[in-house]
Amino acid sequence: MTINEIEDQIIEEFSVFDEWLDKYEYLIELGNNLDIIDENKKTPDNIIQGCQSRVWLDASLSENKTMIFKADSDAIITKGIIALLIRVFNNQTPDEILKSDLYFIDAIGLSANLSPTRANGLSAMIKQIKYYALAFSKLNS
Repeated sequence: MTINEIEDQIIEEFSVFDEWLDKYEYLIELGNNLDIIDENKKTPDNIIQGCQSRVWLDASLSENKTMIFKADSDAIITKGIIALLIRVFNNQTPDEILKSDLYFIDAIGLSANLSPTRANGLSAMIKQIKYYALAFSKLNS
């Protein structure tokens, strides 16, 4: 699936909820189903700077040159947010990740319904994912 197809799927899933409380519950559910990072990867180097809660993110490049992300967080909403981002970016090439515009975030109302500290954390997560993509794209050129 392309990044846009995954984003469209997420928009459709969130459209069934009328209240943000229900959307938060869905985010928590997504976080609970996250394929989490190995404990030995929960190092200071893998903590995303700019998040109020701790978020660990590890990235690798598969044999077919797509990116694989694993993460965890000590906060349930944040864990759901990183789970959404990983769902969008997992198994995509670094170039596809760098070109993405993430329209689903505004379409589902996520950024508008986050506290300022969580919104900053969301930006930090996206920035870190794109930094990884940039680093891996340079390795492949």
